[in-house]
Amino acid sequence: MIKETPLLERLPTVNGEYVENFNLGRMTWFKVGGPAEVAYTPADLTDLRHFLLETPRDIPITVIGAGSNLLVRDGGVAGVVIRLGARFSKIEIRDGIVKTGAMAMDIQVARAAARADITGLEFLSGVPGTIGGALRMNAGAYGSEIQDVLVRARAVDRDGVLTVLLPDSFGFSYRHCAVPEDWIFVGADLIARPGDPAKIAARMVEIASARGDAQPIRTRTSGSTFKNTDSAKAWELIDQAGCRGLIIGGARVSEQHCNFLINTGSATAGDLENLGEEVRRRVHEQSAVTLEWEVKRIGVSHDGSRGSETPEEARHG
Repeated sequence: MIKETPLLERLPTVNGEYVENFNLGRMTWFKVGGPAEVAYTPADLTDLRHFLLETPRDIPITVIGAGSNLLVRDGGVAGVVIRLGARFSKIEIRDGIVKTGAMAMDIQVARAAARADITGLEFLSGVPGTIGGALRMNAGAYGSEIQDVLVRARAVDRDGVLTVLLPDSFGFSYRHCAVPEDWIFVGADLIARPGDPAKIAARMVEIASARGDAQPIRTRTSGSTFKNTDSAKAWELIDQAGCRGLIIGGARVSEQHCNFLINTGSATAGDLENLGEEVRRRVHEQSAVTLEWEVKRIGVSHDGSRGSETPEEARHG
């Protein structure tokens, strides 16, 4: 486990809040994982930019959102973990734009748009997590992706420089964007198209019903565990490999939707990651396809290892 260290002494004075040995597991939808060496919640954008500029470059920085698509390993996360907080979750609609902070929940953006009779953002009600996470992975559901509705976004780099990004600069592809991994999204402007209130309401109900019927949303789980492939949906490959209901420790592959892993109540992060890796092994053995993790895994295990994560996965959550 990460223990209290002199790290705090090396960090700049801020108006926001530092907390040592902060429990990250309670923030994730899986409800597992170790602590952050130091957690930082900035007071505002100016505070965040000051922190990034003044923090020594050898100190690791990890950014997390709502924890909906995140697995924190049991040994915790070294360095500083940033969570933007409520100051970055405001939603405003004016002049044909839905202006939202990066920490606004996708479903809240969809609901705010619906209340204003704005159409085109209903799909966000079926996307777990925050707008910042949606930008980072080009999140989508029910036939739409964030790239389809993005006007511009704002991000801060490791030197605290604020940049306005237009859609063409994102390099969007399936569940991916090409914006540098150490840039922190702080907000976005989305297209606001007037729509028929009855049709918007009906679409919201349709998405909620479809999601509730197909996904284990009332359990300790995350978003989809693995990305779909070019030739098949991940859940089909997992099902064909006989992994539906597979159990390791306190972790189980959902029987309702087998591209979801579930913490049955006693799982560790190690159980969940080991189960995911076993699913990947069996799928490859069955179909010669290597599934790619969609859930982001950060931190170290109890033995200090980082598992099989890619370098990209190590930098954000």
